[in-house]
Amino acid sequence: MSLAHGRPYLAIPGPSVMPDAVLRAMHVASPNIYEGDLPAMMAGIVPDLKRVARTDGQVAMYIANGHGAWEAALANTVGVGEEILVAVTGRFGYGWADMAEGQGIKAQILDHGRQSPIDPQRVADALRADTDRKIKAVLAVHVDTSSSSRSDIAALRQAIDAVGHPALLMVDCIASLACDVFEMDAWGVDVMVAGSQKGLMVPPGVSFVFFNARAADVRAAIARVPRYWDWQPRANAEFPYQYFGGTSPTHHLFGLRAALDMIHAEGIEAIWARHATLARAIWAACDVWGDGGPLSLNITAPAYRSHAVTALRLGAPYGSALRTWTDTEAGLVLGIGLGMSEPDDPDGTGFFRIGHMGHINPHMILGMLGTIEAGFIALKIPHGSGAVSAAAQVIAGG
Repeated sequence: MSLAHGRPYLAIPGPSVMPDAVLRAMHVASPNIYEGDLPAMMAGIVPDLKRVARTDGQVAMYIANGHGAWEAALANTVGVGEEILVAVTGRFGYGWADMAEGQGIKAQILDHGRQSPIDPQRVADALRADTDRKIKAVLAVHVDTSSSSRSDIAALRQAIDAVGHPALLMVDCIASLACDVFEMDAWGVDVMVAGSQKGLMVPPGVSFVFFNARAADVRAAIARVPRYWDWQPRANAEFPYQYFGGTSPTHHLFGLRAALDMIHAEGIEAIWARHATLARAIWAACDVWGDGGPLSLNITAPAYRSHAVTALRLGAPYGSALRTWTDTEAGLVLGIGLGMSEPDDPDGTGFFRIGHMGHINPHMILGMLGTIEAGFIALKIPHGSGAVSAAAQVIAGG
C-alpha cells in the first residue's frame, strides 16, 4: 500500500508549483494573435516584468528555456573570438560558459567550488590582470540551483568598478527572480536573464533578457546578430508577433499575466520576506536533523544560502533512497542532487534538493518537512528529533 494518493507536491527547484489562478488563466481557447485582448495584454506585461526585475531598462522575451536566454544575452553583447570571465559556484556557471564557447567565445573560468559564493576580489584580480581589456563581460549566476549558493551581486559590481574595467556585468537570475532580493538597476547589473518556471510560477518555455542602456549601446556596435536572438526588435515591439519573432506563446502569456497580478498584489518586498522566512524554517529543521545524523546543508553560512532552493548532503545512498520514498509513499517529489557527485558517490545519490520558490506557504513547507522526517524514520536514517517543531518556531516568529 502507498499513501501517495491525493494531490502531489512538486518540491523540486523548478518548475515550481503553479497557482490555480495561473492554471485557470491558461485554460482558454486559442486567441487571435494579431488583434484584440492579446495585444492589449502585452502592453501591461512588459512594465510589470520590469517592476519585478527592479529596472527601468528594457526586456526581450523568447520562446525558450533559460539556456535560450543565456544564448540570447551572449549573442547581443559578445562577438566570435572575444573573451568573457565566468565566475562559477556550481553546475550552471559551467553551463553558461559552455554556451559561450559553442558560440565561438573564449570563456575564462573562475571556479569557486560548490560550497562558496562568488569572491568579488578574485574577479577584481582577474580583471586587473586583463590590461588589454579583452574581457567583454563578467558572467555570474546569482543563485546556482545545483549548489544553492547565493552570491553578492552588488559587491561584484563594486569590484568591477574598483578596477575601472569596462566589462558588462551579466547575471543569471533564473532561480532567484521573485524569490531572493534582486535589484537590477541599484546593483548596476547590465544584463539579466530569467525564466518563467520558477519564481514567476508559469510553465517552462518562456525566458527573458533584461538589459540597460549600456548593454544596448554594446549591441548597437555589433555588426550582425542572429535574427531570432536579436533583442532590438523584441524590446521595441508594437504587437505580439514582434515581441517573439513570430507566433506568441499565447497560453504562457495568459498564465504570466495572472502570475504578475499575484506578484504585484502581494508586493515584491513581501514576497522576498515570505521566501526568507520559509527558507529559515527549512534550515532550522535541517540543523536539528543534522545534529543527530548525517544530514548537512551544502552551504554552511546562512548569508550565502538561497531563499529559493536548498541543497543537502545526506550520504550515499540515503539521498536517492529518501527521494524515492517520499515520492512513491507520500506524493512528495524532491530534487535530485544535480551536479553534486563526489569521489565516493559518483552518481550523486547522497544529495537531494528542496525547491521552495514561488507559490509556497507555511502549511506546504511544514507538510514537506514532516514527510521528509517520516522518510527518515521509515528508512532508519539517523536524525535529530524536533525538526518540524523548530521550523514551526521560525514560522511563528519565535
